[in-house]
Amino acid sequence: MKLVIAEKPDQGATLAKPFPHKKRQGYIEIQPNPVFPNGAYVTWAVGHLLQLKSPEKYESSWKKWSLDTLPIVPDRFQYEVQRSKSKQYNVIKSLLQKDEVSEIIHAGDAGREGELIVRNITTMAKARKPMKRLWISSLTEKAIVQGFQNLKDESETRSLYHEAYSRACADWLVGMNASRAYSLLLQGQGMSDVFSAGRVQTPTLALIVKREEEIERFKSEPFWEVKATFNMEGNLYEGTWVKDGNTRIQSKEMAEKIAAFCQKGSARVKEVKTERKEFAPPMLFNLSSLQATINKMYKFSPKKTLDILQKLYQKGIVSYPRSDSQHVTKGEAEAFPEILSKLSQFKPYSEWIVESPPSLMNNKRFVNDQKVSDHYAIIPTEQVKDPAKLSEEERKIYDVVIRRLIAAHHDKAIIDYTSVSTLVEERAEFSSKGKQIIQEGWRKVIVPTEKDNDVILPPLSENQKGRVTKASVKEGKTQPPKRYTEGQLITLMKTAGKHIENDELEKVLKATEGLGTEATRAGIITMLKDRQYIFIQKNIVYPTDKARVLIRAVGPHVLASAEMTAKWEQRLQEIGKGQASAPEFMEQVKKLSASLVKLATEESNRWDFNDLDTSSIQRERGKGKGKSGVKTPVGTCPKCGGKVIPKGKFYGCSEYSKSKCSFSISKKILSKTIPQAQVKKLLKDGRTDRIDGFKKGEKEFSAYLGWDPQARNIQFLFDVE
Repeated sequence: MKLVIAEKPDQGATLAKPFPHKKRQGYIEIQPNPVFPNGAYVTWAVGHLLQLKSPEKYESSWKKWSLDTLPIVPDRFQYEVQRSKSKQYNVIKSLLQKDEVSEIIHAGDAGREGELIVRNITTMAKARKPMKRLWISSLTEKAIVQGFQNLKDESETRSLYHEAYSRACADWLVGMNASRAYSLLLQGQGMSDVFSAGRVQTPTLALIVKREEEIERFKSEPFWEVKATFNMEGNLYEGTWVKDGNTRIQSKEMAEKIAAFCQKGSARVKEVKTERKEFAPPMLFNLSSLQATINKMYKFSPKKTLDILQKLYQKGIVSYPRSDSQHVTKGEAEAFPEILSKLSQFKPYSEWIVESPPSLMNNKRFVNDQKVSDHYAIIPTEQVKDPAKLSEEERKIYDVVIRRLIAAHHDKAIIDYTSVSTLVEERAEFSSKGKQIIQEGWRKVIVPTEKDNDVILPPLSENQKGRVTKASVKEGKTQPPKRYTEGQLITLMKTAGKHIENDELEKVLKATEGLGTEATRAGIITMLKDRQYIFIQKNIVYPTDKARVLIRAVGPHVLASAEMTAKWEQRLQEIGKGQASAPEFMEQVKKLSASLVKLATEESNRWDFNDLDTSSIQRERGKGKGKSGVKTPVGTCPKCGGKVIPKGKFYGCSEYSKSKCSFSISKKILSKTIPQAQVKKLLKDGRTDRIDGFKKGEKEFSAYLGWDPQARNIQFLFDVE
């Protein structure tokens, strides 16, 4: 009899579904059948049943946080059963010990983490029975049966276990030592909070903080453009004044002079250029590209997308979600006609699927066995389901995956881009740009999400003459770099900080490298939120002062280096392929942990946080014990003389519960986050410094925030011109 160990309960139930079975407590008993002649047991973990032991479990002296005990480096890493999951562990252990069980089938997710979860359990239980590996990329009944009929030998995937184990131990070493070192050293600077640091989370946080600093350093400058409307023999179009490729004019007076010169002037078409561009259908999805696309379309967080995708995978209607490939093998491509035929029963897909769609078998953009390692791209399976019968959120993601596959079977899009140069009075040159869609192709199926500013220009010919009907001056301001969305952050992590604008991710690094893995990136972003390093507003990622303190303390060294972390990830993948030594890698990590502690200690006396608000970075005492946390006041209440303290999304009077004092100030006003340092200045001096970036509709303005003692409220104050 065989024992099948799955990664999760619902996965276990899905694996048992194709066979006659009975449910038991903590496992399922499969009755004898052609695939399992003697029957089988199916049981499951509940994610990670085991965890690496905490420092004090190795040495009691490591329980107390002290620089003297760093670096903490166990001689040998050890796992322990999580107390909350011990019941299920005991179920698995008892099944492993049954005499009738002659073979173990490892049925964790077909990836590194799945490999680690199940092998940790069999190692902890001291199982000595032979093991085979179920390796499938979809949970359709057909794929499950075929998978059990074609099991791998466990030795084929053992190196993936070494990779996952090395990653877990390396993260423990770096995280434990760096977190303790920076927390203790920053305590000496007056901050009592815990500063979590890590091999992946800290470089990711550094990217966010770096962008925030770029925005703060940015000085917005005004500029002016001259726009003109032309009438060429009844054909109207607009152009922008240009000189040496630049449309921006630094002086308002100069712009007005140019506009006045052009008003009602004669015009001549100097040049018409048309360039034809062809766009191949977008590639199939890997997890990162799907998370980025869904975030852009629907503002779902990467974690939410992964969670929904996992549900669709459990239903058997999409392939394995944590894939890093954007290709499929010829074996999967053979099923495309069947999948498309089933999808054609539903609208709107029936409009885009022809009766005999072209084969992709020889199209290496989509079908390439050499570019598929563990898993192929995320695609709908042949177990097609009517999207209308799914929940709204599931339907949205399923629909996007379906459209991407249908688009792959369509022609390229062909677009003509036209640029026109127009001379006014044979002196002032204006530029106009337009486009014409020659062949819509795959764009029928996937509507591009980018804003399209190009217009359709009328038919024009060189030396055609006309007049200016209107010339005007338009004022603008240079804009700072934009903060990242969660989807863009996933893309940045994927490319190790090399920002890529193309949301199809066609130009990502050829070798899979970056910060974290497809499976862990969403979790890292969630961790940064939970640890109060970032907050998300309207899908935009903002760093907190706590984040800025840590990144400034870490500096430009290895712990914040995206490139170095990418190299680590590459080495880990080499371990997973059996091309590198796990013990050698761990020795390097041990040396790194020691150097991180030494470097932080040496540099701590040069840290300077004077421009940051550090007083609020304090641990809330008594949290979870029925006591309210002690929050550091930011100033004195101008209404009642009480203390003003942070309260979620605003600052409010600490006397509210007693006197109902209603004083409050939002942490964000008209789309502008108000720095705590400015709130302190307001409470101390009665007004802030000038703050740029308030937005009312499309208009952006600068103002001071001031306390009005007569009106007894906070008002905007402006410079008198």
